[in-house]
Amino acid sequence: MRAKTAKVVLRLMGWKGVGGPAPDKKCIFLGVPHTSIADFFVAWVYCRSVGMKTAIIVKDAFYRWPFRRLLDRVGVIHIDRTHPTGTIKSVIDAFNSRDEMVLGLAPEGTRDAVKNWKTGFHTIAREAGVPVYISFIDWGTRRVGIGERFECTADARADLVTIQKMYKKMGVVARHPKNFVYLDEVEKSE
Repeated sequence: MRAKTAKVVLRLMGWKGVGGPAPDKKCIFLGVPHTSIADFFVAWVYCRSVGMKTAIIVKDAFYRWPFRRLLDRVGVIHIDRTHPTGTIKSVIDAFNSRDEMVLGLAPEGTRDAVKNWKTGFHTIAREAGVPVYISFIDWGTRRVGIGERFECTADARADLVTIQKMYKKMGVVARHPKNFVYLDEVEKSE
């Protein structure tokens, strides 16, 4: 999809794109919150609207007929989730072998409510030496965009807390709010 077409599609869907493409040729942007398959479509159309081609990770279950050809066109990296360390190494190798790569990831790792976000994005960012962008899909305001740049430290847990605080401050609303839980809310309930 061309940028002009994507801008029209985004507008017809009732969404407003905020900001432009990621300024780095290699980076990870977090697609948060991720509670619906529609989140992927909104984010993908936004990325196309600002001229950005992104890579995404998709589980093998989706990578089959009739979706395989479409998924190849939109830039997926398909993975076998039974071997998570191999997945992370494959993505790091992809970053190291390419001149440009913008990877969109959902740190929740699923569309269901989770108590802990996955740290794979953090490991990939640190090992590949790429920044992370605090991107958002806000169903409350119907705004989507790539936000602040975040440099991961050696402390993944502290970084997750900081990143979640950033999202909480932004006030993003999930399509299915019951499926989006902040870490501090989990700690309060335990």
